[in-house]
Amino acid sequence: MMQIHQMSVTYLPEQDRILMRINTVEGEEMRMWLTRRLMVGLWPLLSKLLTEHLLKLESAGASLSGANPELKKMLAEFRKEEFLQHADFDTPYKEGQHRLPLGEDPLLVTDVDATPLASGPLRLNFNERPPHGDAKPRSFQMEMQPKLMQGLMHLLDQALLQSQWREPFVPLAAPEPAQDDDGAKPRYLN
Repeated sequence: MMQIHQMSVTYLPEQDRILMRINTVEGEEMRMWLTRRLMVGLWPLLSKLLTEHLLKLESAGASLSGANPELKKMLAEFRKEEFLQHADFDTPYKEGQHRLPLGEDPLLVTDVDATPLASGPLRLNFNERPPHGDAKPRSFQMEMQPKLMQGLMHLLDQALLQSQWREPFVPLAAPEPAQDDDGAKPRYLN
């Protein structure tokens, strides 16, 4: 089983996509491109799965099933905060000493399968399905314990803030009609 050593998530404005890099204890690096289209569906899914997963792992899990949604949400938020306090976001990502099992080009992720495992981790399958049949599909699978998953969500959150992808598209304001002094028909001013 692959052991994750470090993760890096960076928004690259010139590409308008997020580069996610994961290096392993064994010295391998997986590189993946995450697009806005992918993140629109992936972010809510991962947030929901992680929250549900954290609640399941709570020692009082059985008695929580009847708890109200607000209480469950507060409990999950508390766990997430607790994980983040112990996470290391300061150590720089180790560059350039890795084997690249997926190749030099990052995987352009077209879809992700996420499966919570009974033993605790969340299994993520990152798939690249090229539009044309000539290229071979590539994929990469990893299992992440909740603490690591929360760290990844934090890094993705930072990249999403930088990308401004969460900002809704705001239509340009319609120009205000201006009244002429002589009461003639309105005209538009810049």
